[in-house]
Amino acid sequence: PGCGRTPGRGRRPPPYTAGDHVLAYVRTQVEAVVALDPAVRLDTYDSVHRMRVATRRLRSVFRSYGKVLDRSVTGPVAEELRWLAAELGVDRDREVLTARLRERLGELPPALVTGPVESRLRAWSAAGRSASRERLLAVLDGDRHLGLLDALDALLSRPPLLPGADLPPGDVLPGAVLRDHDRLAVCIDRALAAPSGPDRDLAVHDARKAAKRVRYAAEAAAPALGKPAKRLVRHMRELQEHLGGHQDSVVARETVFELAAQAHAAGEDSFTFGLMYGREERRAADVERALPAVWSATAPEAHRAALSSATAPAGHRAALSPGTGG
Repeated sequence: PGCGRTPGRGRRPPPYTAGDHVLAYVRTQVEAVVALDPAVRLDTYDSVHRMRVATRRLRSVFRSYGKVLDRSVTGPVAEELRWLAAELGVDRDREVLTARLRERLGELPPALVTGPVESRLRAWSAAGRSASRERLLAVLDGDRHLGLLDALDALLSRPPLLPGADLPPGDVLPGAVLRDHDRLAVCIDRALAAPSGPDRDLAVHDARKAAKRVRYAAEAAAPALGKPAKRLVRHMRELQEHLGGHQDSVVARETVFELAAQAHAAGEDSFTFGLMYGREERRAADVERALPAVWSATAPEAHRAALSSATAPAGHRAALSPGTGG
């Protein structure tokens, strides 16, 4: 350790190699998954979302840093994390969607709210919420979830490190982030070129997922690479939020269409649902129109140049010592 000090009890030495940095990030996310388990069971505010994000970060870093962690080991764990994220999403997505639909309804003048729209929306939300909570609690008590926790613990106890893990961070981390950034650029081009409709909806969604992957790769690299990675994290968060508004609109329209069909079948006036659908269409169109400017504002070429020349900060490089593996 620097300055000749001995770490205190329970403290980990600072990370020096590429493997150290990646494992530090993985460890933080695993600890979040474990720590949030009781909060999710108690339905604590935002706990489901935070656990889901931790699972996504883990899956993403496994993919991004395939030169550090052996994918033959992390791949099966990533698939189980995908399963858990999907189960968490059933509850979380309905919660977010309910809030969005209520916001849209509240935007309408009272004279344009016809039929029992609020009560139908409330019943839809309550029914789905109850079923999703029961399912999620069963998942957390199940053998598959416990097996995933064991697998994560084993991965940290016996990290599947590859030779690249022993290299300095500047030799490995920038290249991994750049590869993900290049992939994002391709996804953005596809989204801009796709015809309006389902094809563009899917392309924009793919671009959002690619932006998340860049963000999480940069988060893991930020302690080593400093400002270039931190700036990229900030810009990717902004891009992700912009693209997320489009996907939220896609999901909201699907649900509004379903609710309108149910209302019509029950002999209720579905006019208001039609207005809500139209407003969501306009929001998606706004996201699409703004995308070129939003993408340009993330300064993709500047990030590429900064990352291409990035190495560990001088003080960090001076602290490197041979053989400090992850």
